[in-house]
Amino acid sequence: MDKHTIGAQRLAGTLLTALALGAAGAVHGAAAPKAEVMHWWTSSSESAAVRKFADAYRAAGGVWGDTAIAGADQAKAVAINRIVGGNPPTAAQFNTTKQFRDLIDQGSLNNVDDIAVRDRWDQLMPQPVLDVIKVKGHFYAVPVDIHMSTWIWYSKAAFKKAGIVKEPATPDELFAALDKLKAAGLIGLAHGGQPWQENILFQAMLANVGGKELYLQVLRDRNPKAVNSEAFKKVLLAFKRLQSYVDPGSPNRNWNDATAMLISGKAGVQIMGDWAKGEFAAARQSAGKDFGCIPGLGANVPYLIQGDAFVFPKTSQPDAVRAQKLLATTMLTPGAQLEFNKIKGSLPILSDVDTSGMDICAQAGMAILKDKTRAVGMIEVFLTPDQNGALQDVLTTFWNTRMPVEKAQKGIASALQD
Repeated sequence: MDKHTIGAQRLAGTLLTALALGAAGAVHGAAAPKAEVMHWWTSSSESAAVRKFADAYRAAGGVWGDTAIAGADQAKAVAINRIVGGNPPTAAQFNTTKQFRDLIDQGSLNNVDDIAVRDRWDQLMPQPVLDVIKVKGHFYAVPVDIHMSTWIWYSKAAFKKAGIVKEPATPDELFAALDKLKAAGLIGLAHGGQPWQENILFQAMLANVGGKELYLQVLRDRNPKAVNSEAFKKVLLAFKRLQSYVDPGSPNRNWNDATAMLISGKAGVQIMGDWAKGEFAAARQSAGKDFGCIPGLGANVPYLIQGDAFVFPKTSQPDAVRAQKLLATTMLTPGAQLEFNKIKGSLPILSDVDTSGMDICAQAGMAILKDKTRAVGMIEVFLTPDQNGALQDVLTTFWNTRMPVEKAQKGIASALQD
C-alpha cells in the first residue's frame, strides 16, 4: 500500500470522525460544539494560516471562537493563568517543547490518546516531537506543524551583485560568501539583535560547525566537558564571527524586518526559521527564483525541529470534550494540514501527507525528515525555560561585548547546570 493510499484512507477516516462529532450535537438536540481557541498567531500570514483551521472546524459542524493574543510569552501566560484559575479555553497553543510539562504533571490537561492511536502518531510524527507530547504513555498535545529554526536564506539578487555563483555548502563557503557580500557594499547578514535571534544563530553554528554529536552533548546531556572543549570553542568563535557582517541598525530589529532586507536585496543572508517564508510569499517572491534556502551546510547536519501544538485543558463536560475532539480531528485532516502549513511556512506534522504541491524549501525539509537520524530537537526541547533564559543571557553578552571565549564557555556551562 503506497503513501497516497494510506493518506486517502486516513483522510476518509478523519473526515467521517469529524462529521460524526459535529453531527452528534444535532442528534442529541445539543448545540454545535463551540471551541474557544487561544493562540498567538496575529501577523497577517499567521492570521491567514489559522483561518484554515477555523474553516475546517466550521465545515465539520463546529463553532470557532478565536482568542488571539499578541506575543507568544503573553499568550502562554494568559492560558496558564486561566487554566489554573478554573476558567480555561477549549484549547491553547504552546510550542512542542517543555513549556506545558508543568500542566501535565499537575493533571491539568485532557489526553488525546484515542486520536493519537487512530492517526498512528507513533509511526508518522518525528521522534523529537513525540518526546515532548507523550508523557508516561499518554499524549497530551496535538502538534499541528514542524518548524525548523536554523534555515539559511539568501537573496539571489544580492548574491548576483556580489559575484557569488555557487550556493554555500560548508561553513567556510558561507563565510566566504559573507565576505564577498561585504566587499560588494552589501549587508552580509540581516539580523535582528534580540536575544532569541542570537540564540538561533548560536544553534545554527552549533549544528553546522559542531555537528550532531556535539550538539546533543551540549544541549541534551549538558556535559561540562563538551562545553569546555576546543570543538565548542570553535562553534562560539564562528557564532561571534557572524557579528562582523551585521549592520549598525541591527539591535532590537524584528526578524521580519531583517527578512525584508533580503527581499529588497540590501542584505545577502539571514539565518531564521522557516516562518520567514511567509514574508517572502507576502512579497510575491518565489523559492529558487528570488531567494534560496539552505537547510544545512553539509549532508549530515542535524535538522533542528520544533513546532506548534494545542493542549486541551482538563474538563469532563461532554460538550467541551466533544469540541476538543473535533478540534484535534479537523486540525490533522490532510487538507487542513496542507492549507495551514503552506501559508505558515512549516511542514505538515504527519509524514503521510502529500507535500508534492509545496515549495522547494518544504520539499527539501520533508526529504531530510525521511532520514530519521537527521531530526533533532531544537534548543527548547532539551532545556527548561530557566536554563534557556540563562543560556541566552550569556550568548547575548558574548555577542555584544568583548567577553573572552573561554569566559563564555564557563558561563554556558554554569547556565546549563542550573
